[in-house]
Amino acid sequence: MTTPTATAADIIDLLAGIAPGAPLAAVRDQRAQARENAQRSFAALLEPAEPGTFPLAERYAVAAFVAQLHGFGAATAFYGDLLGDEAPELVAPVAAAAAVAASDGPYGEYREPKLAAESTPGLRWSAEAADAAASGALGARLAAAFAHTHLLVFRPREARADALRALADASWSADDIVSLSQLVAFLSFQLRLAWGLRVLAAASDGAVAASTASAASTEGALR
Repeated sequence: MTTPTATAADIIDLLAGIAPGAPLAAVRDQRAQARENAQRSFAALLEPAEPGTFPLAERYAVAAFVAQLHGFGAATAFYGDLLGDEAPELVAPVAAAAAVAASDGPYGEYREPKLAAESTPGLRWSAEAADAAASGALGARLAAAFAHTHLLVFRPREARADALRALADASWSADDIVSLSQLVAFLSFQLRLAWGLRVLAAASDGAVAASTASAASTEGALR
């Protein structure tokens, strides 16, 4: 079993490529409590001391799946490594399932009549489709988790009681269903924040490079 060591580093900084002492690290330090809470959420949801009936292998599999659905290479590599350490036999099936499940979103149908015109069609994924994409290697329980994850990532507006019943039918307990939903919600927050920070860092680097080039050009013209 993997020893929880990833929490020694700030995961969002790691995914965003923020080095210690970088300007964006100082910006994040201004919201120290938010930084600490995000780190604690990672530890609680992905590396709990007692994962119970929602084992680390399933948590990492869901995380790797969500990272790939978001098309976030750094996060895919990070969570893929965690999954590979815990359950290497799941790495390829998870990647295969994510490749088939990839889509653009959010989309789905609104229940409210006044919002019906804003409904958008899109891929609807079942547990059977999930396991078929992974050549049967996921099993009913993890396949159901992937179908629910796909729903929450792309079609949150369609979340219904029947989605929870599908998880219960696949042997997910009420507590584990809550933990799974919390995990997906946290991952969506974490990955979008890390991606946004990467964009800011790239824009900042570009501005510095442009400023340096401009200064060099001006200096050359003055010589």
